[in-house]
Parts: sequence; C-alpha cells; structure tokens
Amino acid sequence: HVQLVESGGGSVQTGGSLRLSCAVSRHTASRACMGWFRQSPGKAREGIAAFRDGTAFYRDSVKGRFTVSLDAAANTFHLQMNSVKPEDTAMYYCALDFGPCTTGGAWWRSSASLYHFWGQGTQVTVS
Repeated sequence: HVQLVESGGGSVQTGGSLRLSCAVSRHTASRACMGWFRQSPGKAREGIAAFRDGTAFYRDSVKGRFTVSLDAAANTFHLQMNSVKPEDTAMYYCALDFGPCTTGGAWWRSSASLYHFWGQGTQVTVS
C-alpha cells in the first residue's frame, strides 16, 4: 500500500509563488507516474501535471508557470507554482499509479480515474 502526504499549501498573492510537496511512503519513483490535480468547489477534479522518468506533462492553463520535479533521495515530488493567478485557487492533490504517464502522442495520464493512490489534499488560495 502506498501513502502520499502533501504539504506546502497556503495563501499567496497574485503573481507570487508557492511550492507543494508530496512525500511517498515507498520508493516508487522509478515505477510510477505521479500526477497533480486540483479541484475547485462545484468543479470536477482536473489533472494539471504528471511526471515520470524526468519527463513532465502539463495542462495548457499551467504550462510555463508550474513545474514538477522529483527529489529521488527523499522520495518526494514537488509542484513549483509561479506567477499564480486567482483562478489557481483550489484544493490540490497529488496522486500516483504504477505504469507510464503516457503511451505516446499527445495523450498523458490526466484523468483522476487512472490513479489509485491519493494524497489528502492541500488548499491553495490566491488573492
């Protein structure tokens, strides 16, 4: 069983930066696709980024502003959020599933239904 523990959420002003972290209980980095999702009240949970083997995928709305990285020694994934906007306000979740993040082409694992393990979520508020 894999456990994910998130940290780093909070309040930030428009244009500012925030870094979210997701600590993974098992050394899975080499075998797993790590996803980042967010959900606002009344909206569906949307995939914003995924990462595996040094390759990252991003939703267009965060591309160029958000960066996913892995600290392999600490088995922790990070989501660096720069130039944040009020529309980035949401509950953010990390998720993990074994297997590739992509099977090729433009498709990547952005659907919540494709992940089995989830963090508890952390709130990000941009004002």
